[in-house]
Amino acid sequence: MGLTARIRTRDGWAVPHAVVTVTDMTGRQVIRADADTDGLVEEAAELVPGPYTVIVTAVGYGPSASTALVGAGGRADAGTIVLTRQGGTELPAPGTWTVDPAHSTVGAVAQHLGISSVRGRFTDFTARVEIGGEDGWSKSRVEAVIQAASIDTGNQMRDGHLKSPDFLDVVNYPQITYLSSGIEVAGEDRWTVHGDLRMHGVSRPVDLDLRYLGTGSDPWGGTRAAFTATAELRREDFAMNYNQVIQAGISAIGTKLRVEMDIQAVQGDALPG
Repeated sequence: MGLTARIRTRDGWAVPHAVVTVTDMTGRQVIRADADTDGLVEEAAELVPGPYTVIVTAVGYGPSASTALVGAGGRADAGTIVLTRQGGTELPAPGTWTVDPAHSTVGAVAQHLGISSVRGRFTDFTARVEIGGEDGWSKSRVEAVIQAASIDTGNQMRDGHLKSPDFLDVVNYPQITYLSSGIEVAGEDRWTVHGDLRMHGVSRPVDLDLRYLGTGSDPWGGTRAAFTATAELRREDFAMNYNQVIQAGISAIGTKLRVEMDIQAVQGDALPG
């Protein structure tokens, strides 16, 4: 076997169909091979002993160049070659990722009395993330359904008011939904998710500032990905115009809401039993 190599992302996912080119020290190409669907390269052509340059390229990734030393047997193992996605951190592996509500938080922060903040969260929600293929970030989708009546601010009287027609009106509008329409790179480890939020019977475009924190194994044999996301909303954009003024220009509850989400998603279309 002349050359073996494994092409991976920084999170350990295979990069299928990467192109591996091997040149000698004069720059002459001696091997050109494609990685298989598991990111493996196995090229049988024997090589003359000596140093070689191994160059790996793949659509959507920055190129990698490294040196491989071929011994007397005419073989070289380039090991694991890591590629970095162009435009930012790699997304999780393509496919469906199901959000685990037990290990996720969907919350909001509002100003109270003009001097402090009140925090709340929704305790009943479902969400899915679909990661696209080679150009994953642009072909991915996010969808979520939140049960409005699950709002919890730690105060029963306040929660009752938030569920009333002054705010969420959960009897007439029991669900809050979000459906993405596109995702674009916003920085080294950030994406902007464009989508429509429907709340209180009104649909408005809302962008999420998304950060991907990485992946890891869980105790149930699955793989999890972690994200954080934030957005800013104006209550009046969703026809929630309650505005008790306590003194000149100061409202009991601010007109802006900051949405804060900490998300764990499990690879696959079902949560562990």
